Amino acid sequence: MKLIRWLLGRIILLVNALTPPKSLQRTPERQQQVDKQTQSLALYQFEACPFCVKVRRQIKRLGLGIELRDAKNDLQHQAELQAGGGRVKVPCLRIDQRNEQGEIQTIWMYESSDINAYLAKEFAN
Repeated sequence: MKLIRWLLGRIILLVNALTPPKSLQRTPERQQQVDKQTQSLALYQFEACPFCVKVRRQIKRLGLGIELRDAKNDLQHQAELQAGGGRVKVPCLRIDQRNEQGEIQTIWMYESSDINAYLAKEFAN
């Protein structure tokens, strides 16, 4: 079973590499604003996870500079995901935002469809 999962993961990565999405084009000023906004985001992911590939393709399509954190091989990122999100499940988007009191609040968003919808809502314009 492990061999099948590994093989399928490699096929997914190959197809992804052969069919990259086109990135959204923005003015340099707007791209700079988007880059600043995405500094508060991080995607915890596994390289060959099909749902993670789905989110990474959305990130590429929207031209976003979101930090990718390997939650499979990097034990520090794995521990952060477990401590903050409550479980080691990927993909997970970490969103750091200010609340009404001006304090940083962290939201842990799981599920690829939810993450993609959030990214489209925030950055598709």
